[in-house]
Amino acid sequence: MAVSATEKDAINTEDDHHNDSFGNPGLISPDREDIARLLKVPFSGRIRGGMRPGKKVIVMGIVDLEPDSFDVSLTCGRGTEKEEPQPDVALKLSARFAERQFLRNSRVSGKWSEEEKSIDYFPFIPDQPFRIEIHCEHTRFRIFVDGNPLFDFFHKVKSLPSIDTVRIEGGLQITKLG
Repeated sequence: MAVSATEKDAINTEDDHHNDSFGNPGLISPDREDIARLLKVPFSGRIRGGMRPGKKVIVMGIVDLEPDSFDVSLTCGRGTEKEEPQPDVALKLSARFAERQFLRNSRVSGKWSEEEKSIDYFPFIPDQPFRIEIHCEHTRFRIFVDGNPLFDFFHKVKSLPSIDTVRIEGGLQITKLG
């Protein structure tokens, strides 16, 4: 059976109650309740095949009514913050509502890089939907929010295929991942 590039590149949700039918067109698709459970925050899911130039990760969601912050991270492996050694973080996007900042950072070999802060505007509004697109290019990630280019983040993790996990946490609901 041939598998399309779209199916191979899909984000594979994994949790304690792994649903083998998710993403497999040969089986029954999960219903709305299963999808809501699979996209529960905090979320961790596999990026099949890792990142590469031309690939993108899309996170659609709704900001909580009274959010403090939320984070979207692309990491190397599924390790946790409590494990040693901690996984490399190729890109961590942090929306901070009190400061109206959308920060980005990375961690390589246990060391965080200097946080990048400058943005033209803060694109997130409490209780409103959003769409974040992370486009992978040869030398950088390009980040778009609601279709508008917001900033670039140059790769600190050079092995793009090792970037194989997306993590999402904080004050938001996920409605769709791609």
